[in-house]
Amino acid sequence: MGTLKKNFIYNISYQFLSLFLPLVTTPYISRVLGADGIGEYSYTYSVVYYFMLVAMLGITQHGNRTIASSGTGMEKRSEVFWNIYTVQLITHGVGVLIYLIYLLMVVKNSSPLPWLQLIFLCSGIFDISWLYFGLENFRFTVLRNVLIKLATVVLIFLYVKDTGDLWIFTLIMAVGTLLSQVYLWLYLRKFVTFVRPDIKGIRCQLKPIITLFIPVLAFSVYKVMDKIMLGNMSTYEQVGFYENATKINNIPIGFINAMGIVMLPRMTNIATTGTKEDGEKYIENSFMLVNIIASAMVFGMIGVSHNFVTLYFGEGFKECGVLLVYLTLSVFFIAWANIIRTQYLIPQGMDMVYVISTIVGAVLNLTINLMLIPRYQAKGAAIGTIVAEFSVMFVQMIWLRKQLPVIRYITNSLPYLLTGVIMMFLVSICGNWLGTGLVQLLVQIGLGGVFCIIFTILIATLRKDLFYKVVIKGISVKLKSNSTP
Repeated sequence: MGTLKKNFIYNISYQFLSLFLPLVTTPYISRVLGADGIGEYSYTYSVVYYFMLVAMLGITQHGNRTIASSGTGMEKRSEVFWNIYTVQLITHGVGVLIYLIYLLMVVKNSSPLPWLQLIFLCSGIFDISWLYFGLENFRFTVLRNVLIKLATVVLIFLYVKDTGDLWIFTLIMAVGTLLSQVYLWLYLRKFVTFVRPDIKGIRCQLKPIITLFIPVLAFSVYKVMDKIMLGNMSTYEQVGFYENATKINNIPIGFINAMGIVMLPRMTNIATTGTKEDGEKYIENSFMLVNIIASAMVFGMIGVSHNFVTLYFGEGFKECGVLLVYLTLSVFFIAWANIIRTQYLIPQGMDMVYVISTIVGAVLNLTINLMLIPRYQAKGAAIGTIVAEFSVMFVQMIWLRKQLPVIRYITNSLPYLLTGVIMMFLVSICGNWLGTGLVQLLVQIGLGGVFCIIFTILIATLRKDLFYKVVIKGISVKLKSNSTP
């Protein structure tokens, strides 16, 4: 199996686990802590995560890209690593200091949660995952995360028993993140040796890091700031509804992000040493695969949303059903923008397009949140997210219309998107007929899954398109070879 396929499987496996485990714990946590408890945790986490994003600047993406293009030489890689990490160390030191000032000067309540979240912020000091991603060493990071996440799940079920254990839940989550980052340092010597950072080398890294920080800051406005604004302009309960709906919506987004993480170093290498045709082939394949996956998951979630939310979160979270329908509409925009960003803009060094598109999304999101949250609460925040994600995708597509035939990539997938829409109506009608319950939900999911699989294979076979050539034909060839004595 090729390295790219292995890395994609590792990342998909990790994304599946990282999304599946919260799916196991969330029904328990929702009932134990309630909407207010979840909302308070989500609000404090969003605040500290904002500090984390600012402290990381654009280091994650720049580090990934720079390590990927630094070659195989240990000396060059080590020099690049330590210069970038020095910037990270300084910015996180400043970030921790400012967060402490925030705790002392701004936080007025006696809740221990904001202080416990300081552990999470400190974990960013040790985050060198960008080194391993740049080296395309995904197996190591996946195994590390699996172990830590399994441990946190066990601890949550053991020690979080009622609303008074909210601080224990926060501590478990924060310490788990810290340990997962520290673990990365145990194997650092295998990949880099210590090289004293120099001022000139640090300065060379600063400009691209700061350039990539601008979209990170703008991105945080509609990924993190919406919960902070919702908490300040509404209630913790509304934050809790929005948080749980976001968790479910993150399932298809997690698969999309896995592809982006895997493809970024590969596309950087192609941009440096390969041909334009190679890059466009990967991008076209990615659009086809992502649209098929997103179509099935998005329209499937819309079809079962109301039944699923009531069973999964409990009667107190019915409002999440409407929010989930709203938020899932943004998945396609996120998917298309993710492919353009990770497989073309960043590998080609077109950071300013990424920057401008994200700023446009941030400004629109902030404006819509200010207008709609006071009146529509969590629904207003969801509408702001949809508009922001669409605008980011739209700006990138318009900018690159001459370099990439993005419209053609999307229209090639229209039959698969139509399959998803038909499946959504079929599943929804089935749910209305059967009623609410676990058995009914399983029937809905099974019916939708079988329908999508059959019609996806049928469409691909009739069209003989990229999905047929790359996936279906590849599987059939492998099955034939395995059956041959």
